[in-house]
Amino acid sequence: MLLRRQKKPLIGLDITTSSIKLIELAEAGKGFRVEAYAAHPTPVNAINEKVIVDSDAVGQAIAQAVRRAGTRNRDVAIAISGDAAITKIIQMPANLTEAEMEGQVELQADQYIPFPMEEVSFDYEVVGVSAKDPDSLDVLLVATRTENVDQRVAAVEAAGLTARLVDVEAFALENACRLLSHQMPDNGIDRQVAVVDFGASTTTFSVLEDLRVIYTRDFAFGGQQLTEEIMRTYGLSLEDAGRAKKEGGLPSNYGPEVLDAFIDDMTQQVSRSLQFFLASGSGREQPDQILVCGGCANIPGVADVIASRVGIPTEIGDPLGQMKIGSRPKSQNVKKDSTALLIACGLALRSFD
Repeated sequence: MLLRRQKKPLIGLDITTSSIKLIELAEAGKGFRVEAYAAHPTPVNAINEKVIVDSDAVGQAIAQAVRRAGTRNRDVAIAISGDAAITKIIQMPANLTEAEMEGQVELQADQYIPFPMEEVSFDYEVVGVSAKDPDSLDVLLVATRTENVDQRVAAVEAAGLTARLVDVEAFALENACRLLSHQMPDNGIDRQVAVVDFGASTTTFSVLEDLRVIYTRDFAFGGQQLTEEIMRTYGLSLEDAGRAKKEGGLPSNYGPEVLDAFIDDMTQQVSRSLQFFLASGSGREQPDQILVCGGCANIPGVADVIASRVGIPTEIGDPLGQMKIGSRPKSQNVKKDSTALLIACGLALRSFD
């Protein structure tokens, strides 16, 4: 199931520790239109460290999101986290038939995967002619423990849906970044752009060159830390703190006492990630631009603070910026959440590969 491309429409379903987000897209001229969208909170403690521990509870949340979206589509694309996947570029003879290629990949996979093969789900995709040998092809091998796939498939099936495609979050993010190209200098061509996707508990820092990811790093940081600080500072429940963070109504000292410190932390995480990137290989240079995505991107002024601290032009990434909104989704809700929809959009775009 990993990486397999589909021709029929798929709902992009992003399952995270904080929320279930789904989006359904349709082609509209040279672009796309949002046909359906919804988000629903993930049940507390149903997901731990990206592992689904209560498939039924997550399935109920997915079902509620589907009802809210009003879609009749029951086919979805989902993703496993990058740290649950093993990816490796291997070389294969260019003259192999498709059946021979599949057999050879399966034979070679065993030496790259540190688990018994009966416990593993894997797939591959031909990338192109190898730079090392013109008579060989570069083949992307992707593998994960089958239990990582089964957890998500079980939750999807508990919601009455069918998982038609299982992707990897890093690939879904790269796929979605073409929706950000209108914000990039020269549409991202011959440019390096850093995309920072702040999630609830995990942030992904990626650098793209010609819209292809050349570096990625996941680290434990996200909007949940701000929610917990609001909870501690003002004596609120976790649920009330999350609502206040999104809807407002916090005391006047919220900015200087809580929010400013969190923005400082965000900036330090971006600066540290840039340092890791620059140290990751010879000839690395500062990216031309930073695009900030995820729920934290909606914090007023955060892009300006990051730009002033790290010295790189920074904008809020909006994957829906050039999309039309269909008659079914509530435009206001979709636009409000658009910065957090990179993974969901990247999965939905698999419908058109």
